[in-house]
Amino acid sequence: MGSAVTVVDIGDGLSRTRGAAVDVAFRVRGSGPAVVLLHGTSANHAVWEPVGDVLAENATVVALDQRGHGRSDKPATGYRGEDFVSDVETVLDALGIERAVVAGHSLGGRNAWLAAARLPDRVSGAVVVDYTPYVEPAVLDELDVRVARGFRSFADRAEVEQYLRDRYAAILPGSISRRALWGYGPTEDGRLEPLASPRAMTQLIEGFRTPYDEEFRSVRVPMTHLRGRGSAIVSEAAWARAMIDRPDDLFVVVDDTDHYIPEERPALVAAEITSVLGI
Repeated sequence: MGSAVTVVDIGDGLSRTRGAAVDVAFRVRGSGPAVVLLHGTSANHAVWEPVGDVLAENATVVALDQRGHGRSDKPATGYRGEDFVSDVETVLDALGIERAVVAGHSLGGRNAWLAAARLPDRVSGAVVVDYTPYVEPAVLDELDVRVARGFRSFADRAEVEQYLRDRYAAILPGSISRRALWGYGPTEDGRLEPLASPRAMTQLIEGFRTPYDEEFRSVRVPMTHLRGRGSAIVSEAAWARAMIDRPDDLFVVVDDTDHYIPEERPALVAAEITSVLGI
């Protein structure tokens, strides 16, 4: 038998598993019923901070750096949906959490419904933010190009923040500084570059081409779905097909937002997660 997975403090308020096949960094706050928060492609745990501020008043909030991102391991391969779900299970086990709501944005939204489908005894509900099984191939092609453009070095944090303001025009100012602080690290020559692995991003975007629609339909717990009115990822057609698949779920279109709803309307997202938590 292998050694049990443990949790270690890595500083700056973060913990990390130790002894897993892929070790994952995360932040834990609050107490009460548990919710796991999963970020989107090329992001990190900190994009959930304003949502977590609200939830931590009444819940145990576990925000992950998903594999390939942030302070988590970046294996050469292993970026299928089921690989991300195994990390959720690893963290739940390491923290001794029996059941949790899983909420995710984009990549994290896909992983939230997969966790609900594949871990039915561990996931009590799911919140899927701006993703469905039916995102079109052309959208994924553009996502691949857009993410790849971000893999370059920057002279300093001010240059990173300007790049982020240009790329994420509608997210709140605090979200810009959080992405810059937690998503970039120093190079040997003193510049800054993304902590997310470009090799991982290529593989996980390719993984989006597997729709996991059977798992989507098979989830037995209630799910809430959020779509930004101006989303460039989830088209109206992709949204409509998801509604046909899950007629008993709650589907909410959020006005005055695009794809990045947790960083544009955190209070609304926190309220929807609170409702699923039942607190």
